[in-house]
Amino acid sequence: MANELDELTGNINEQGRDVNVIERQLPVKVGFGSTLFEIMLWLCGILPGLIFLFMKVGAANYFRQLQQKIQADASQIDNFLEQRVQILQNVAPLVAKAIDLDKDVMKSVAAFRGGRLPESERNAVSQQIDASFARLFPQVEAYPDLKAHAAIADAMQQNSYLQKEITAARSLYNDTVNQWNNDIFAWPTKMIVAARAGYTTRIPFTASAETKAKARETFF
Repeated sequence: MANELDELTGNINEQGRDVNVIERQLPVKVGFGSTLFEIMLWLCGILPGLIFLFMKVGAANYFRQLQQKIQADASQIDNFLEQRVQILQNVAPLVAKAIDLDKDVMKSVAAFRGGRLPESERNAVSQQIDASFARLFPQVEAYPDLKAHAAIADAMQQNSYLQKEITAARSLYNDTVNQWNNDIFAWPTKMIVAARAGYTTRIPFTASAETKAKARETFF
C-alpha cells in the first residue's frame, strides 16, 4: 500500500506558503447526546453515575491547575522581557556616550581592516588608530561611566541570552496552550466539564507582521 503523503513524489508548492495563526477562540459545546450519556450512566446504577461524577471533579481540578500553569508560563515570558527592557535602559546612555567619544576611531579601524586604503597610507592610519586609543583609554579610566565597551559587550551577551530564554519560554507557553486546546475537546469527561464551565480555546503566541517582514530581510 502506497503512502498517503509521499514527500518524494507528491505535489509540491515551489513558491512556498506563508502561514498565520487564526485570531479566534472556539467555545466548547456539547449536545443532547452528552446529557443522554450522563442520564444513561445513572440509570445503569448509582455506581457508574458516582464514578463519572468523581471523574468530572477530577477534570475540573485538572483544568484549574492547567490554567495556573498557563499563567506561570506567560509570567515567565514577561519576566524575561522586563529584564531586556532594563538592560536596554541601562546601556542606552552608555552607548550614546561611546558613539560620541570614539566614532572617528571606529571609522579608522573599519578602513584599516577593510583593506580599502593603499599600502602607503596604512602606516599613517595605524599610527592614527594608536593615537586615538591612547587618548581614549585615559578618559575611560578617569570616568567609570565611559567604560562603555565592556558594558555594551556585556549587555549584548545578556540580550542574546535573554532572547534564547524568551524563545524557549514562548515554546513552553505554546505547548501548554496546545495541551489545553486538545484537552477541552476530549470527550466525554473533559469536554463536558469544559462546556459546562464555558471554556474556549486559547490563542498561542504569534509573531507580528512587522517581525515576520524583518525575518525575510537580508541579514548579511
